Amino acid sequence: MSIRARFQLCKEEFSLDVDLRIPARGITALFGPSGCGKTTLLRAIAGLEHCPEGFLQIGNMRWQEEKRFVPPHRRPLGYVFQEASLFPHLNVRRNLEYGLRRVPAAQRKIPLDRAIELLGISPLLQRKPHKLSGGERQRVAIARALAVSPRLLLMDEPLAALDQARKQEILPYLESLHRELDIPVIYVSHSPDEVARLADHLVLMERGRISAAGAITKMLTRLDLPLAQGGDAEALIEATVAAHDKAYQLTYLDFPGGRFTVAHKDLAIGTKVRLRIIARDVSITLEHQHNTSILNIFPATVDEIVPAGSAQVTVRLLAGNAPILSRITRKSAALLDLAPGKAVYVQAKSVALLA
Repeated sequence: MSIRARFQLCKEEFSLDVDLRIPARGITALFGPSGCGKTTLLRAIAGLEHCPEGFLQIGNMRWQEEKRFVPPHRRPLGYVFQEASLFPHLNVRRNLEYGLRRVPAAQRKIPLDRAIELLGISPLLQRKPHKLSGGERQRVAIARALAVSPRLLLMDEPLAALDQARKQEILPYLESLHRELDIPVIYVSHSPDEVARLADHLVLMERGRISAAGAITKMLTRLDLPLAQGGDAEALIEATVAAHDKAYQLTYLDFPGGRFTVAHKDLAIGTKVRLRIIARDVSITLEHQHNTSILNIFPATVDEIVPAGSAQVTVRLLAGNAPILSRITRKSAALLDLAPGKAVYVQAKSVALLA
């Protein structure tokens, strides 16, 4: 099952020209600088921007093709904007119930109480919007979008208007939606942190065009893309909680290339987690080091090397089948005689658990 979208739209100083196929599951992030067309594409998918020659298919549902255009109010989707846009004269519960009017009872797949539980807003139901914090308002807006039992959830930078504390408050709720609901999400953002934490699939946009698309673990480590060329180049590793070490307050996480050690996290054995490894925190050796404080050391194979400025290179390595990036000096690469196919060891000095 996939989502297929093809749109062309011309405005005075901007044109959108996309032909996209993405999975109809998980979270797909539309990522790129301001003005690149992320929101315009999202609005075209919602039917709010009408592209006469467009095509849109969500799984087995065709919402737009030649001589057919399903209007926005008849598309079973939820839309979360940057601002919550709640009705100020209604309390939270009545705001949530308002959206239910467009969904026949027989088609309601997400009970309202379930949406309330997932977003943790039960204590807020009797409050008016002006009595809510920014994070609380956005959680209510997301619950309202879920209450219509959407087949697709569109989110247009839902955290952009929040300060850092409110963002950290709401991110766990977005992760719970990802885990517990089988609804595809298209998520617009220009925040690398949000994308790294939430997205399964990544679509890069520039000047109204799609420059690249694919699984986020592969996209972040593609050396031909700008994401791997900046100072914050990183890799994401999918891992599983394998064990806890009570004596040293550590948690062990297994991935295809071995086992990571991180500070203790209160997670059940078998929990799937995501790890972030910054390229500048990864060093390379030719032999397994034993007299070192670094715990996360894995055998790997050099896959690709590209320049990163005049003095450094970025090395793409494969530990098992997991790609990891390392940013080292050109001199270090020369002294180690690094080349594609060479067997080495990677040392990760710092690992962040995104869970």
